[in-house]
Amino acid sequence: MTPHPRTARWLAGSLLLGIGAFQACVAAGAPWGRACYGGGHPGVLPGRLRATSAGATFAYAGMAFLIARRPLDHRRQRRLHGVLAGVFSGAVVLNAISPSRLEAAIWAPTSALLAAALWAGRPPAP
Repeated sequence: MTPHPRTARWLAGSLLLGIGAFQACVAAGAPWGRACYGGGHPGVLPGRLRATSAGATFAYAGMAFLIARRPLDHRRQRRLHGVLAGVFSGAVVLNAISPSRLEAAIWAPTSALLAAALWAGRPPAP
């Protein structure tokens, strides 16, 4: 059973904001390094990765805005959903093969759910 596209978009936007919040926390110094970037930096991330997470915070917020607000025309919005669904499908694989078991356990299923929600939330074909 496929969810209603509005429900799927709400879920996708919520997941994107949640991932963005996680990135903001690690950028601010939360000691969650085992759960990101391959888990190679347990505890607080080094400065360069914290800066990367700060940038990722804005990227995830931007994606959530584009998904939730639908500011693009119908065709572009549909394409955006498809492209992002593909990106997060690839993220499933990358997170699943991460040397960090914590990262694989958290982010692979989150990415899978996000990819499915993005795909299901696409506007209908014209």
